[in-house]
Amino acid sequence: MIDYERMPVHVGIIMDGNGRWAKQHNVPRLVGHNAGMEAMKEIVRRASDLGIKYLTVYAFSTENWKRSEEEVSGIFKLLVKFVRLDLDELNEKNVKVMTLGDYSVIPDAARKSLEKTLETTRDNTGLQFNIALNYGSRDEITKAVNAIVKDVQEGKIDGEITEELISRYLFTGDACGNIPDPDVIIRTSGEERLSNFLLWQSAYSEFVFTDVLWPDFSPEVFEQTIEEYQKRDRRFGGRK
Repeated sequence: MIDYERMPVHVGIIMDGNGRWAKQHNVPRLVGHNAGMEAMKEIVRRASDLGIKYLTVYAFSTENWKRSEEEVSGIFKLLVKFVRLDLDELNEKNVKVMTLGDYSVIPDAARKSLEKTLETTRDNTGLQFNIALNYGSRDEITKAVNAIVKDVQEGKIDGEITEELISRYLFTGDACGNIPDPDVIIRTSGEERLSNFLLWQSAYSEFVFTDVLWPDFSPEVFEQTIEEYQKRDRRFGGRK
């Protein structure tokens, strides 16, 4: 049973298994992505109801552009659909939507829908729902280093380069309200790797892996992963 006194502040999710789910059900991959989008909506609702402060989902990586043009186009059309149909509910539930990554390069319709959501929910104070879109952690760290070098050269930084300073230059830093590092990262579908997701931020995160494919990741399974996290003894490198 969930201990509401020990809820994680920040949950990250690598939503994996849409393609395998589609193959199992003998349907096109985009049907799997649509089922995955429906699952994401349910998890956002449950995370908000549970009082989780930050939820970050890995929606589209910098490597996903390698997929077929049809699949990539379909994924962004689903994003437009999600934003159009669920914006009112997100706003009513006081959810604030933000993005990690460079979304300026995504198709215009998806970008405009996303920007409308960001603007509409910008002042909300409930769950902060971060969508990692065109995101890759190595790219994030590289961009942060280049920005720090530029600011040093321009005299905006004249002190020591610290972990705290680097963190501020990441997508999760100043640009996104300085999101705390994830307490737990969940990955579905049985795979057990980070796949270039929040590499810096997950230094002391707990990891929970489940064989459940993402479209089948129900709110009940989500709560089970939270319960698993709550069993962990987090020492952050220390000893007890």
